[in-house]
Amino acid sequence: MQISSNAQALAYLVSAVLFIFSLKGLTHPATARRGNFLGMIGMAVAVVATLLGSEVESYGFIIAGVLLGGLIGVVLAMRIQMTAMPQLVAALHSFVGLAAVLVAVGTFLNKM
Repeated sequence: MQISSNAQALAYLVSAVLFIFSLKGLTHPATARRGNFLGMIGMAVAVVATLLGSEVESYGFIIAGVLLGGLIGVVLAMRIQMTAMPQLVAALHSFVGLAAVLVAVGTFLNKM
């Protein structure tokens, strides 16, 4: 099932608005739960819109990446103590940077 590019753009707009409200909610401890929830909903909307877009030709690499990333995340989370939470966040941010690099390389190679 694929969605039109207009529906995909609308979904991205909705997720962006949810991300903005999420950041606003995360600025105060009393609203942090709601902010976190809005961020999760925004990410879910963006992921579903991307997966249903016409650009996706095969889900094999996507499924493999999710499984590998989940495995790495579980191993890291189990090995790092709660008192070392800043180190866990730093490690996971490193993987986000790696993912951005891999997306850029993939886009470059796809355009060749």
